[in-house]
Amino acid sequence: MENPLDRAALDAALENVHRAGIPGLFAEVRDGDQVWRGAVGVADVATGRPVTADMRHRVGSVTKTFTAAAVLQQVECGRIGLDTPIGHYLPKLVPGERGDRITVRMLINHTSGLAEYLPYAYPSLRALPDVADTSPQSLDDLRFARFDHTELIRMGVTAPAVGAPGGTPGVYSNTNYLLLAQLLEKVTGTTAERYITRNVIERAGLRDTELPTGPHIKGPHSRLYEAWFGMIDPPRDYSVYDMSWVGVSASLISTVADLNRFYRMLLAGKIVSPSSLEQMQRTVPVVSQQGEIIDYGLGLHPMEEPGQGTFWGHGGTVWGGGTLAMTRADGKRQMAVAVNMQRWNRLDSSGKPQPHPIDEALAALYRVAMYG
Repeated sequence: MENPLDRAALDAALENVHRAGIPGLFAEVRDGDQVWRGAVGVADVATGRPVTADMRHRVGSVTKTFTAAAVLQQVECGRIGLDTPIGHYLPKLVPGERGDRITVRMLINHTSGLAEYLPYAYPSLRALPDVADTSPQSLDDLRFARFDHTELIRMGVTAPAVGAPGGTPGVYSNTNYLLLAQLLEKVTGTTAERYITRNVIERAGLRDTELPTGPHIKGPHSRLYEAWFGMIDPPRDYSVYDMSWVGVSASLISTVADLNRFYRMLLAGKIVSPSSLEQMQRTVPVVSQQGEIIDYGLGLHPMEEPGQGTFWGHGGTVWGGGTLAMTRADGKRQMAVAVNMQRWNRLDSSGKPQPHPIDEALAALYRVAMYG
């Protein structure tokens, strides 16, 4: 069923998210040749500077789709085998039996069983996923830290495994994607960042998208306010941050317009081949960072409601910033939304994040944007 853009409903849904507590958010929704862009709230709570729909933004794990697409390109070239063990390529980083059992595919779809390195790299987050026993101290201490990716990988590989290689549900882990960066470097002879820039970002014609080399966001952007489950009150700005703690797992800077262009081209078979796209859309159950089981493919995950088409894309968060970009399988209907606050949910007496009005307001915005 076709639902053309309802601009008034989109405006209202965006405003409701702001009223629920997000300082500022902006979005682009497309339906064929129709385009709606909206922005509500402030980019800086101190000055009242407004957000605009063309702002650049840290898009977090949306980066994973770009990295996965780069790996699939190398699969098409015959330099990487999707079902080849990672130990064949990187025996020193994933040694022994696990290196022989964990395949490239398992890294991309998070079924490797390798643990997330973040609790080991950030001492105050060591208790994760038990949020109540964490503190945000490391976010400040490590703002300008320059992480060595092989050391981060070592943390994830030597940590207790979270599952058997290939077992489901998989467990979402940034360790997987840092390994994919090392794999790309090994087979291309250049850095993963350079390869992704030339062969994914530039191929898609994205003019406002980049993998950053320093802590600053170039061009017009919002401050990014992190609340860390009410432990940072008022929320603190982390827009200036060295993103080496995630690299090509989650460091991309982009715009909502560029993200919609990228996913439109990806689903049209213009970034990877149709057969590679089919591989990307083969899903397995994976435990997300929020502890929910989601369907996850190769750097893509679906969203769907009964009677509506399936949308494909990715979400992402960084300290203070969040993004969701989803495109219908036929490429016609698209949504990209960016918010400038994260982890607004406070904890209840048992240490669990409580529902917040922002959650339902965002869900309502996504429904209007995708389904009309």
